[in-house]
Amino acid sequence: MNPDPKQVLTELLVLSAQGGSDAAFRDLHGLWTADLRRMALVRVERPEAADEVLQDVWLAIARGISRIDDPACFPRWAFRIVERRCTDWIRRTTTARHREKQAADAAHELAPQTTGTPGAGEPADEVLALRGAIGRLPTESRRLLNLFYELGRSVAEIAEIIGVPAGTVKSRLHSLRESLRQQLEGKLP
Repeated sequence: MNPDPKQVLTELLVLSAQGGSDAAFRDLHGLWTADLRRMALVRVERPEAADEVLQDVWLAIARGISRIDDPACFPRWAFRIVERRCTDWIRRTTTARHREKQAADAAHELAPQTTGTPGAGEPADEVLALRGAIGRLPTESRRLLNLFYELGRSVAEIAEIIGVPAGTVKSRLHSLRESLRQQLEGKLP
Protein backbone atom coordinates (compact mmCIF):
# COMPACT_ATOMS: atom_id res chain seq x y z
CA MET A 1 0.00 0.00 0.00
CA ASN A 2 1.31 3.45 -0.94
CA PRO A 3 1.57 5.96 1.88
CA ASP A 4 -0.45 9.17 1.66
CA PRO A 5 1.85 11.84 0.12
CA LYS A 6 0.43 14.57 2.40
CA GLN A 7 1.16 12.44 5.47
CA VAL A 8 4.73 11.72 4.33
CA LEU A 9 5.35 15.41 3.60
CA THR A 10 3.84 16.33 6.98
CA GLU A 11 6.20 13.99 8.81
CA LEU A 12 9.21 15.43 6.97
CA LEU A 13 8.13 19.00 7.68
CA VAL A 14 7.49 18.26 11.37
CA LEU A 15 10.97 16.76 11.73
CA SER A 16 12.54 19.74 9.95
CA ALA A 17 10.52 22.23 12.01
CA GLN A 18 11.61 20.43 15.17
CA GLY A 19 15.17 20.90 13.94
CA GLY A 20 14.59 24.66 13.79
CA SER A 21 13.70 25.19 10.14
CA ASP A 22 11.41 28.20 9.78
CA ALA A 23 10.80 27.34 6.13
CA ALA A 24 9.58 23.87 7.12
CA PHE A 25 7.19 25.40 9.65
CA ARG A 26 5.85 27.82 7.00
CA ASP A 27 5.35 24.89 4.62
CA LEU A 28 3.59 22.91 7.34
CA HIS A 29 1.38 25.93 7.96
CA GLY A 30 0.55 26.15 4.27
CA LEU A 31 -0.16 22.44 4.05
CA TRP A 32 -2.55 22.25 7.01
CA THR A 33 -4.16 25.69 7.43
CA ALA A 34 -7.12 25.02 5.12
CA ASP A 35 -8.05 21.77 6.89
CA LEU A 36 -7.67 23.24 10.36
CA ARG A 37 -9.69 26.33 9.36
CA ARG A 38 -12.51 24.19 7.98
CA MET A 39 -12.74 22.36 11.29
CA ALA A 40 -12.73 25.65 13.22
CA LEU A 41 -15.38 27.13 10.93
CA VAL A 42 -17.69 24.18 11.54
CA ARG A 43 -17.37 24.69 15.30
CA VAL A 44 -17.55 28.48 15.61
CA GLU A 45 -19.72 29.11 12.52
CA ARG A 46 -18.24 32.52 11.68
CA PRO A 47 -15.31 33.10 9.30
CA GLU A 48 -13.74 35.90 11.38
CA ALA A 49 -14.02 33.78 14.53
CA ALA A 50 -12.46 30.81 12.74
CA ASP A 51 -9.54 33.02 11.70
CA GLU A 52 -9.13 34.24 15.28
CA VAL A 53 -9.15 30.67 16.58
CA LEU A 54 -6.68 29.61 13.90
CA GLN A 55 -4.19 32.24 15.03
CA ASP A 56 -4.28 30.78 18.53
CA VAL A 57 -3.98 27.27 17.11
CA TRP A 58 -0.82 28.06 15.13
CA LEU A 59 0.73 29.79 18.14
CA ALA A 60 0.08 26.66 20.19
CA ILE A 61 1.50 24.49 17.42
CA ALA A 62 4.62 26.65 17.21
CA ARG A 63 5.13 26.42 20.97
CA GLY A 64 4.51 22.68 21.18
CA ILE A 65 5.86 21.15 17.99
CA SER A 66 9.16 20.27 19.63
CA ARG A 67 7.31 18.00 22.07
CA ILE A 68 5.81 15.75 19.37
CA ASP A 69 7.49 12.34 19.68
CA ASP A 70 5.93 10.81 16.56
CA PRO A 71 5.65 13.16 13.55
CA ALA A 72 2.88 10.93 12.15
CA CYS A 73 0.67 12.12 15.02
CA PHE A 74 0.78 15.77 13.90
CA PRO A 75 -2.67 15.86 12.25
CA ARG A 76 -4.46 14.35 15.27
CA TRP A 77 -2.50 16.57 17.63
CA ALA A 78 -3.28 19.71 15.59
CA PHE A 79 -6.98 18.85 15.33
CA ARG A 80 -7.18 18.39 19.10
CA ILE A 81 -5.68 21.85 19.52
CA VAL A 82 -8.33 23.25 17.15
CA GLU A 83 -11.04 21.51 19.16
CA ARG A 84 -9.80 22.95 22.45
CA ARG A 85 -9.32 26.46 21.07
CA CYS A 86 -12.82 26.43 19.56
CA THR A 87 -14.27 25.31 22.88
CA ASP A 88 -12.41 28.15 24.62
CA TRP A 89 -13.67 30.68 22.06
CA ILE A 90 -17.27 29.46 22.42
CA ARG A 91 -17.02 29.61 26.21
CA ARG A 92 -15.64 33.18 26.14
CA THR A 93 -18.31 34.32 23.68
CA THR A 94 -21.11 32.72 25.67
CA THR A 95 -19.85 34.31 28.88
CA ALA A 96 -19.62 37.74 27.23
CA ARG A 97 -23.17 37.44 25.86
CA HIS A 98 -24.42 36.37 29.28
CA ARG A 99 -22.76 39.40 30.91
CA GLU A 100 -24.24 41.74 28.30
CA LYS A 101 -27.70 40.32 28.95
CA GLN A 102 -27.25 40.70 32.72
CA ALA A 103 -26.14 44.31 32.26
CA ALA A 104 -29.14 45.05 30.05
CA ASP A 105 -31.47 43.40 32.55
CA ALA A 106 -29.90 45.37 35.41
CA ALA A 107 -30.24 48.63 33.50
CA HIS A 108 -33.86 47.78 32.80
CA GLU A 109 -34.48 47.07 36.49
CA LEU A 110 -32.81 50.32 37.55
CA ALA A 111 -34.68 52.39 34.99
CA PRO A 112 -37.99 53.82 36.12
CA GLN A 113 -40.97 52.06 34.55
CA THR A 114 -42.78 54.05 31.89
CA THR A 115 -46.23 53.71 30.47
CA GLY A 116 -45.19 54.75 26.98
CA THR A 117 -43.15 52.59 24.68
CA PRO A 118 -40.02 54.08 23.12
CA GLY A 119 -39.58 53.86 19.37
CA ALA A 120 -38.08 50.70 17.96
CA GLY A 121 -34.37 50.57 18.72
CA GLU A 122 -34.44 53.85 20.66
CA PRO A 123 -33.64 53.80 24.38
CA ALA A 124 -36.25 55.41 26.59
CA ASP A 125 -35.47 58.87 27.89
CA GLU A 126 -35.36 57.40 31.39
CA VAL A 127 -32.70 54.89 30.36
CA LEU A 128 -30.62 57.69 28.86
CA ALA A 129 -31.09 59.70 32.04
CA LEU A 130 -29.99 56.70 34.12
CA ARG A 131 -26.90 56.22 31.97
CA GLY A 132 -26.07 59.88 32.42
CA ALA A 133 -26.56 59.69 36.18
CA ILE A 134 -24.33 56.64 36.39
CA GLY A 135 -21.73 58.41 34.26
CA ARG A 136 -21.64 61.29 36.75
CA LEU A 137 -20.90 58.97 39.68
CA PRO A 138 -17.38 58.77 41.11
CA THR A 139 -15.15 56.06 39.66
CA GLU A 140 -15.39 53.86 42.75
CA SER A 141 -19.17 53.97 42.67
CA ARG A 142 -19.27 53.06 38.97
CA ARG A 143 -16.83 50.23 39.71
CA LEU A 144 -19.13 48.89 42.43
CA LEU A 145 -22.16 49.01 40.11
CA ASN A 146 -20.14 47.35 37.36
CA LEU A 147 -19.06 44.50 39.63
CA PHE A 148 -22.58 43.89 40.91
CA TYR A 149 -24.80 44.50 37.88
CA GLU A 150 -22.63 44.01 34.80
CA LEU A 151 -20.25 41.32 36.01
CA GLY A 152 -22.77 39.61 38.25
CA ARG A 153 -20.46 39.33 41.28
CA SER A 154 -22.08 38.57 44.62
CA VAL A 155 -21.88 40.91 47.60
CA ALA A 156 -19.39 38.52 49.24
CA GLU A 157 -17.20 38.45 46.13
CA ILE A 158 -17.26 42.23 45.82
CA ALA A 159 -16.35 42.55 49.49
CA GLU A 160 -13.33 40.33 48.91
CA ILE A 161 -12.35 42.15 45.70
CA ILE A 162 -12.44 45.67 47.18
CA GLY A 163 -11.39 44.66 50.68
CA VAL A 164 -14.36 45.82 52.75
CA PRO A 165 -16.98 43.93 54.80
CA ALA A 166 -20.02 42.54 52.99
CA GLY A 167 -22.29 44.83 55.02
CA THR A 168 -20.40 47.84 53.68
CA VAL A 169 -20.92 46.63 50.11
CA LYS A 170 -24.66 46.23 50.75
CA SER A 171 -24.83 49.66 52.32
CA ARG A 172 -22.95 51.30 49.44
CA LEU A 173 -25.13 49.58 46.84
CA HIS A 174 -28.26 50.72 48.68
CA SER A 175 -26.94 54.28 48.90
CA LEU A 176 -26.03 54.28 45.21
CA ARG A 177 -29.46 53.03 44.18
CA GLU A 178 -31.11 55.67 46.38
CA SER A 179 -28.86 58.41 45.00
CA LEU A 180 -29.62 57.37 41.42
CA ARG A 181 -33.36 57.24 42.17
CA GLN A 182 -33.27 60.76 43.62
CA GLN A 183 -31.27 62.09 40.68
CA LEU A 184 -33.74 60.60 38.24
CA GLU A 185 -36.68 62.04 40.15
CA GLY A 186 -35.01 65.46 40.02
CA LYS A 187 -34.41 65.74 43.76
CA LEU A 188 -30.62 65.92 43.34
CA PRO A 189 -28.52 67.84 40.83
